[in-house]
Amino acid sequence: MIERVSFETAARRLFASAVFAAALFAIAVQVSFAVSCTVVHHTPLNQADRALLGADYVKAETMYRTDLTAHPGDTELATGLVHALLRQQKVQDAADAMKAALAVSPNSADLIVLRGEVEFRQGMPWLAAQTAQEANKLDPCNPRVLMLFADIARISSLYATAQNTINNAHKLDPEDREIRGEWISTLPLKQRIQEAESYLSQPTGDDAEDVGHLRMALAHWKKLLNEPHKPCHLVSNTSAAEIPFTKLMYDAVRVRAFGLEVKLNNHVARLQIDTGAGGLVVTRSTAEHAGLKAFSQSEMSGVGDKGEKAAYTAYVDSIRIGGLEFQDCLVEVLDSKHGLEDVDGLIGMDVFSKFLVTLDFPMRKLVLNPLPPRPGEGPAPAPELKTGDSSPEDTEADADAQRSEENAGLKTRTPSAQASNAPVEKQAAIAHGPQDRFIAPEMKDYTRVYRVGHNLILPAGINSEKVKLFILDTGAWTTIISPEAAREVTKVHGDSSGLEVRGISGKVEKVYTADNITFRFANLSQKATEVVAFDTSRISKNVGMEISGFLGAKTLELLTIHIDYRDGLVRFDYDPNRGFRY
Repeated sequence: MIERVSFETAARRLFASAVFAAALFAIAVQVSFAVSCTVVHHTPLNQADRALLGADYVKAETMYRTDLTAHPGDTELATGLVHALLRQQKVQDAADAMKAALAVSPNSADLIVLRGEVEFRQGMPWLAAQTAQEANKLDPCNPRVLMLFADIARISSLYATAQNTINNAHKLDPEDREIRGEWISTLPLKQRIQEAESYLSQPTGDDAEDVGHLRMALAHWKKLLNEPHKPCHLVSNTSAAEIPFTKLMYDAVRVRAFGLEVKLNNHVARLQIDTGAGGLVVTRSTAEHAGLKAFSQSEMSGVGDKGEKAAYTAYVDSIRIGGLEFQDCLVEVLDSKHGLEDVDGLIGMDVFSKFLVTLDFPMRKLVLNPLPPRPGEGPAPAPELKTGDSSPEDTEADADAQRSEENAGLKTRTPSAQASNAPVEKQAAIAHGPQDRFIAPEMKDYTRVYRVGHNLILPAGINSEKVKLFILDTGAWTTIISPEAAREVTKVHGDSSGLEVRGISGKVEKVYTADNITFRFANLSQKATEVVAFDTSRISKNVGMEISGFLGAKTLELLTIHIDYRDGLVRFDYDPNRGFRY
């Protein structure tokens, strides 16, 4: 059962500190840009630094610990140790090492911003925002502080601010590999290729998986440069639509998934509605029936323990969804049917990021409307279908830029909580490129969420004790929580006989159940029993923040969900008297 919660109750108080931290963040960025700074010059690398850059994280950790024993107050050694631990996903160990270093040097700006990086990775971006402000007061020329601010801005849909801030961080420290990686992802295509090739010519500090993703993304970018395609565009006369859901999967009692009928070059495909997926993903069989030809090689992963699966990208001449037709659009094709046995593919709602998206589960329909224009803009242009082929010059959080960034290991490691509006007068003059979040008056009651690529991430209270980050995922049938998060508030049981969880990456081997948990998000509260629990560490690594689970369709099926991907805004409507039908 879902209950509405007053905004003056615990659900709102959970996020009060996050809103406050976001206000501090806006002030801090302005201050840091007003200070005259000099370019950072690094000391020569020691053996531990070389091991870290060579992605030998275990060796680096051992060396840093040994060196710190001899030099317990050395800030650079402490920073290296924490980074080596974070690279191994030893998040709690990193937090312990950071606290030990701060105990020795409590007023070090370098260590305070390091605390912010750890808080972000722990899934507490609201704390990281406050920490970034604290470090900025001590050292407004610290490039790592600026990188943290850029990350905060990016997941808060402040894209123009994020790009300006990471540019400043790169000017101050062009040798920092993490700063450089984030900066590369903002560049126009030709320059991005050049800088990525240079980046890969030396040790990067990235693990083999991330380096492989970057090389694959680089090959895709080169092909885009040599074989340019028009942006995916709407050719219909309407920019709004109402499209009925299609029932896809059943169990003995009820429908377990909903989708849309999509025509790919006049071939009808049934694609599951999945806010946890990005772009359009189709099976190889579907692609072959639609006459699609491979454009570039890629990989995909999802829930499951088998890792990456082979995939490729392809262009579709025509995509029809309801009364809308789009042309020249990119899709991803999964070579196998793992995780897609009962459907022809997935349709991430981020493909409609140029629309105001309404998923009306009670009435079983998708409604698309134009987004409100920003101040100073003329009539809204015809919305595009953001399937992954956005213009290389467009560095707003479109599917291609974000997905390439994630797959390349150039991660959006950005901490922030509910950021406030940037000054809209600065946005009016920007016709193209990244822009900051705008909240139209009619959307003032929407909840601000984090966005990393296609993922919409909500802070949710669990049993009124903890605030954790959950991905909004209509593709997951049930709500899922990590065993670590569940154990903080309830009992977790290892006996999951008869319970099987599968995704694109195969079967999850270790599945648990957690006792009663009450989830509180936005202005809603829902109690769940026997919640499915499994390890989410791989998702957390890819997102760059601790993700404690997924709010799945079973939690969302009674709601009408309104999504503004452009500005990172979501509204959940619940009416117990409204029609509901299977």
